[in-house]
Amino acid sequence: MFDCAYCINRRSNDIPRATLTVTELVNLTIEFYHRNYIEGLFLSSGVVRNADYTMERLVRVVKDLRTVHRFNGYIHLKSIPGASQELVNEAGLYADRMSVNIEIPNEKSLQLLAPEKDFQSVFQPMRYIQQGVLQSAEERKRFRHAPRFVPAGQSTQMIVGATDESDSQILRLASSLYERPSMKRVYYSGFIPVNAYDNRLPALKQAPLVRENRLYQADWLMRFYGFRPDEIADDAHPQLDLEIDPKLAWALRHPEAFPVDLNRADYAMILRVPGIGVKSAKLIVSSRRFGRITLSALKKMG
Repeated sequence: MFDCAYCINRRSNDIPRATLTVTELVNLTIEFYHRNYIEGLFLSSGVVRNADYTMERLVRVVKDLRTVHRFNGYIHLKSIPGASQELVNEAGLYADRMSVNIEIPNEKSLQLLAPEKDFQSVFQPMRYIQQGVLQSAEERKRFRHAPRFVPAGQSTQMIVGATDESDSQILRLASSLYERPSMKRVYYSGFIPVNAYDNRLPALKQAPLVRENRLYQADWLMRFYGFRPDEIADDAHPQLDLEIDPKLAWALRHPEAFPVDLNRADYAMILRVPGIGVKSAKLIVSSRRFGRITLSALKKMG
């Protein structure tokens, strides 16, 4: 029912399309699972008729898998934007992870390319999932056998390159999403042109895969290296350098922070040295308790 410009299955595209029944999806999954072809299921859908109708079908699939067929594999369920809280809450009892895709990092751009969507329809299900996760955690503290709700948390995805948002804007949004206690991953998907006739979309020859990769590296820096989004990309440098990784780019912009004395610097600063990862930084800090870090010691650490 949606007419998203960036989607091949948009309503106005005159292409054949099909859907699977609940029974067909359940049987297909179980047959693959019993043959050891798969270990889990990622379940998504276009929006058929309306959000609740589609979400109800998705819930029936995961409920049948868990309760009728005793499917113990991993299930990642895509929640439909605009779905009711009751359906989202029921889905969370059977799925390991749920996701609601933001798609476009800016609401004005989202409404230009996907007129039926807005941030309210996206963030509302996110809040339902978050509330369910927090409530489940509290209940499990009091009742050992309380049902688990989305134990692997939630995730989301943004399309990169379909609109003119800067990397700085994208990373700020991602950082604010990570402040939510249930948000585990933000995914970045390079825009792939599928509707050449639509003048709202950029005329790209190929997906911006290098930019997508740099955003993933920047995302890693925020999640595991203690970087703030404005340290990676700010108003002076709104776009990530496509030639070098974001950590090296930060180091080159801050020569005053170097050189770093590995025998005295704290863990947070050692993490900022290009080429040193989380594992190596922890190893360096723990090794200092037994003596000075020398060049030969660093070589032994790899």
